[in-house]
Order: sequence, then structure tokens, then C-alpha cells
Amino acid sequence: MRSKTELMRHPWGWLASGFGSGLSPFAPGTAGTASALLAYLALRPFGWMAVLAAATIAFALGVRAADWVIRETGIEDPGVVVIDEWVGTWITLLPALTLWPQLGYAPPLWLELLAAFLAFRLTDILKPWPASWADRELHGGFGAMADDAIAGVYSALLLCALPWIGARL
Repeated sequence: MRSKTELMRHPWGWLASGFGSGLSPFAPGTAGTASALLAYLALRPFGWMAVLAAATIAFALGVRAADWVIRETGIEDPGVVVIDEWVGTWITLLPALTLWPQLGYAPPLWLELLAAFLAFRLTDILKPWPASWADRELHGGFGAMADDAIAGVYSALLLCALPWIGARL
């Protein structure tokens, strides 16, 4: 079984850990979500297609990277694997780049990021069905990635409601 430090000596370890953000000693999933927001800021100027493409590519590579870390550590869905949080966070933010502009909803960037962070952490922790099913029944790298992608869809739906909520405040 490899240590976290040893995992970082391999490219799959770097990717699976969200380029080191999963090494956080406290709440690595939360640290992974926060680091995903920083990566989103780099993708955001290129629009929703770039974010969707990045999420799709990160999901595919994340399956391989998570498989490798699971094999190397002997732990199913180890906390150091946070690339799944990146994918879920980017899925969460898609309405901010697609729906919101069509509705004329343009909150400050900090609110966009805070809403996405809170929505994704909520759905990632609560794991509404079928995310809970995926977390329990799917294994390996695909299982590690799938439940957070599903949670990302739920949190994207929450962000779809934000313009409606904002109009009523």
C-alpha cells in the first residue's frame, strides 16, 4: 500500500488528487471542490462548451486515475481522490454559463462561485438517489467518479432555480 506522498510521484496520483488538493488533512472533498472553482475560473472565459469538455475529459481520465489510486492504496474511493469533486463542481456550474445569461440573470462572480460550492457540497454529502445508489453499488474508478457526477447534476438543478429565487428576494 502506497502512502499519499508516493502517490504523488505518478501522474495518475496527481490527477486523481486534483493536483494535490486531495492531500488536505482536513475535509479533502471540500478542498477539492474549492480547487475545482479555481480551475473553473480559468475555463470560464471560454464558455460552457469548454467547461463541459473539461468535465467530460476529466471524468474519463478520472476513472483511470481513481482506478490506479484504488489499486495502489487498497482503499475503495480513498479521500485523496478528488478529481470527482472537480467534475461534479464543473457540472454544477453549467447553468451559470448557459441558462443564467438567457434569463438575464447576472449575479456577481463571488455569488456564482459560492452558490455552486454550497450546492455541490450539499448534494455530494447528502447523495440523493441515484447518487447514493452509485456510491454504494458501483466500484472502482467509475464508481468513485459516477456518484459525484450525479450529485453535480442535482446541484446544477439547484443553480437553475437561483434566478427564480433571486427575482423574489
